[in-house]
Amino acid sequence: RSGIMAVPPSFQSFGNSKGLVASTQWDLMEKLEKAHPKRQVIAFIFMMVLVQVCSEPTTQYSILEETESGSFVAHLAKDLGLGARELAARSARVVSDDYKQRLLLDPETGDLLLREKVDREEVCSTVDPCVLHFQVTLEKPVQYFQGELLIQDINDHAPEFPEGEMLLNIPENSQPGTLLPLNLAQDLDVGRNGLQQYTVSPNSHFHVLTRNNSEGKKYPELVQDRALDREEQAELSLILTALDGGSPPRSGTALVRILIMDINDNAPEFVNSPYEVQVLESSPPDSPVLTVLAQDADAGNFGRVSYGLFQASDEIQKTFSINEFTGEIRLKTKLDFEKTKSYHVEIEATDGGGLSGKGSVVIEVLDVNDNAPELTISSLTSSVPENAPETVVAIIRIRDRDSGENGKMICSISDHVPFILKPSYKNFYTLVTESPLDRESRAEYNITITVSDLGTPRLTTQHTITVKVSDINDNAPAFSQTSYTMFVRENNSPALHIGTISATDSDSGSNAHITYSLLPPHDQQLALHSLISINADNGQLFALSALDYEALQGFEFYVGATDRGSPELSSQALVRVVVLDDNDNAPFVLYPLQNASAPCTELLPRAAEPGYLVTKVVAVDRDSGQNAWLSFQLLKATEPGLFSVWAHNGEVRTTRLLSERDAPKHRLLLLVKDNGEPQRSASVTLHVLLVDGFSQPYLPLPEVARDPAQDDPDVLTLYLVIALASVSSLFLLSVLIFVGVRLCRRAREPSLGGCSVPEGHFPGHLVDVSHAGTLSQSYQYDMCLTGESGTGEFKFLKPIVPNLMVQDTGNLHCRDSFVFS
Repeated sequence: RSGIMAVPPSFQSFGNSKGLVASTQWDLMEKLEKAHPKRQVIAFIFMMVLVQVCSEPTTQYSILEETESGSFVAHLAKDLGLGARELAARSARVVSDDYKQRLLLDPETGDLLLREKVDREEVCSTVDPCVLHFQVTLEKPVQYFQGELLIQDINDHAPEFPEGEMLLNIPENSQPGTLLPLNLAQDLDVGRNGLQQYTVSPNSHFHVLTRNNSEGKKYPELVQDRALDREEQAELSLILTALDGGSPPRSGTALVRILIMDINDNAPEFVNSPYEVQVLESSPPDSPVLTVLAQDADAGNFGRVSYGLFQASDEIQKTFSINEFTGEIRLKTKLDFEKTKSYHVEIEATDGGGLSGKGSVVIEVLDVNDNAPELTISSLTSSVPENAPETVVAIIRIRDRDSGENGKMICSISDHVPFILKPSYKNFYTLVTESPLDRESRAEYNITITVSDLGTPRLTTQHTITVKVSDINDNAPAFSQTSYTMFVRENNSPALHIGTISATDSDSGSNAHITYSLLPPHDQQLALHSLISINADNGQLFALSALDYEALQGFEFYVGATDRGSPELSSQALVRVVVLDDNDNAPFVLYPLQNASAPCTELLPRAAEPGYLVTKVVAVDRDSGQNAWLSFQLLKATEPGLFSVWAHNGEVRTTRLLSERDAPKHRLLLLVKDNGEPQRSASVTLHVLLVDGFSQPYLPLPEVARDPAQDDPDVLTLYLVIALASVSSLFLLSVLIFVGVRLCRRAREPSLGGCSVPEGHFPGHLVDVSHAGTLSQSYQYDMCLTGESGTGEFKFLKPIVPNLMVQDTGNLHCRDSFVFS
């Protein structure tokens, strides 16, 4: 019930429907209260449907047309039974059926206003009555109301005749009572404001009747009252008036001219026949061609001539028209000289009595330059080889549909292209290459062919063709570098990618497809194919096997790049492979030898001063660079603190004076290390025997027990010592002779002193072993005899390289045995 109570305000409608809706609402409410609960639902639905039907009544309002905009139409809020504020709260809107907003709703007052001035004739034309339908839309809740606005007509238009003058030809022998229909007048107003009757000015010969046609429109009909006499009066002029029913009434007039025709006894004749005329084909439509003239000896209507085309074809009728009154011939469409060069037109002149005469007109069409030249290309070659001069690219045909100078043509091509245009037969041209083309400098040409005629104004036609230059194999592959240097670390993994060479070819297609290959090396001993392989497609180089720096520091070879053209072109580049050293070799001790059958024993005089050179450990490393930089370290000694080793040159020296308490035999363990990564090392064992002097023979220590198993080796050792002593004696003798010679030479010099240095150095194989190891810095040693102490000490292995020299302040005593020579 509460929902129904909220609805009634929206049910209030217009006019007589208000009471019906209200009574229906309350009757239904009372019946719903008394009904069974299950039936209340059905009744409620039925009531809602009834409410919707009853809530959309249609109300009519009316206004006069041409009412000013903003004029009051109706109090819409009052008619809807709503307050003005309720209209604004429910977003009321007014919408017309023709989607033109002609009405306006004032939300504050609830008035329906006219938005713009309404012209009934514009809205409804001749429809009567003129009704404008509109809807009122309310939101919250949504409701719709239909409305109609009746636009009432006012007498704002006067009747008008389509023509201000009407001409009637009446033979003078026409009888009284003859009816002559006249053109009707038009009045845009409707109803009583529309056309009502016709009148004619007073005269003694005619009167007018107002009649209705099949469409219900009123038209005038002239009725002859008495016989006519052309000799008495040849022409009558009447004023026809059309009146509407407005207040005050409006009217429109037209002049009716009545010509009295005499009896027709003469046919029309053309003054000049045939007529000849020339017309430019560029003449626009409706241009005059000429005017023909025919004369008739009769008077009145029998002497009035009308013109027309006689037995004209469809083409003539589409091309020309003739004024039936003046005889003026005009163009209906544009002429085309190329299609038709002349026309033969038959014309006819007819008088009012039906008699006619014939004539002819010859129209010659004059050509103008209205056709641009036409260009046709045949046998077009899309691509031209770059090495083919005077190759035919295209065959060109030109033509112009005009004639005379307008049809003469000039054909040319764009400048700065290696092509020429050669005339062949009549209007045929051939486009050929002027010189050999180079695809690498330019692969495509856009050639514009221009054809111009010699007319006024000149007309031009242009056509652009694209010619591609096809490639031939005229460029060999070019490497990005003339030589490549690649670095490979030794002990590499097989099939290692060591680098890529690259070549480019300016050609295209298969001519630019490059295949890489290894060329036979100049050094026939180099097994190149077992060392290196190359990817034929991309130039990637691979090391096939592990390289050994100590065996091969580097090698070079040539790589060829060959295209797939015909013939094939190729080029080559030098590739240098540098093998980088790894620390894969441990130091090797040259002296003292560690694999000898008997250990090498160094003799040390007990009278040796501190810093005395006991021996020098000589070691080499097959690696290079810092991997071959060797350093020496004393790991273990029988008497700690008695000996030291120099880290950079391997010299073993005494660090203090010897005493009687020092053991006569010493064993030293030295470590030789390189500077590589990872670091590698080797160890060497030295045996040092303390002696009182070089003349004391070597005897085994009493405390050392003799092993019977060593008897045979000791005998062999004895023989070796004897042989070594002999060689040493010879060597000492040679040295003494050499020193004597040097002293004699120095005696002849102005100043004497210092030591005598021999002119030559030791042989290279004792000084530098493969430029590596402890002698890798190219040590040079000199020998000298000193005369300071008079003891005749012999010094040797004294380095003269400044950065590795050791300042020795003590006297070095020479040994009587040279273990390594």
